[in-house]
Amino acid sequence: MDLLETMLQPNIKTGGTVGLSIAAMVISFVLSLLITVVYRRTFSGERYSQAFVHTIIMMSVIVSVVMNVVSDNAGVAFGLFAVFSLIRFRSEVTDAKDISYIFFGLCVGMTAGLYRFDLAIVLTVFASLAFYLLHRTGYGKGKHMQILKVTVPETMNHEGLMDGVLDEFTMSHELRKVETADLGTMILYTYAIQGKPDTLDRDLLDRIREKNANLKVSLTYLGK
Repeated sequence: MDLLETMLQPNIKTGGTVGLSIAAMVISFVLSLLITVVYRRTFSGERYSQAFVHTIIMMSVIVSVVMNVVSDNAGVAFGLFAVFSLIRFRSEVTDAKDISYIFFGLCVGMTAGLYRFDLAIVLTVFASLAFYLLHRTGYGKGKHMQILKVTVPETMNHEGLMDGVLDEFTMSHELRKVETADLGTMILYTYAIQGKPDTLDRDLLDRIREKNANLKVSLTYLGK
């Protein structure tokens, strides 16, 4: 118990013993495991990566040691961070939330590496709860941008034909392209739209089909 209280003291200075460095690595490892548990429970992307989970853990552990090495030498610190800036992921990180988890793990590792174990624990618990609550409540959720393609007969008076429907069902819409199809007998309109929160895709498509003589309509989601 006395050892644990000593490890959690906020006034421990940098440049400590090997024992403290090992303690920093162990605490970083345990806390980063908790981070990855929250990440797995809140994951909602298209491609789950076990390698990404391992990366969060290992970066946290490694950074805890790096902070011990560079804490007393500003020149070395700048040099190492310059090297880190050259690192690139082999697969592109497309989800902004994934980037925040990487930064989360790095911060925990940095805090533990400075022997602020109490602060590292508080940070992990508080931020993990924040991530989980935001995920569970769906805070900030809205409609994603979509590409709407509408085919209309060339003989129809099609100028501005969809404006009323789009005003009713979307928060914003922009005409991106107009082109001919089927040897000029059809006109294909392409819109970028963002539906209203209570808009159902089926209702939007049904209303458009009433306007375009029940010809082809497609709706494509651009991403998360």
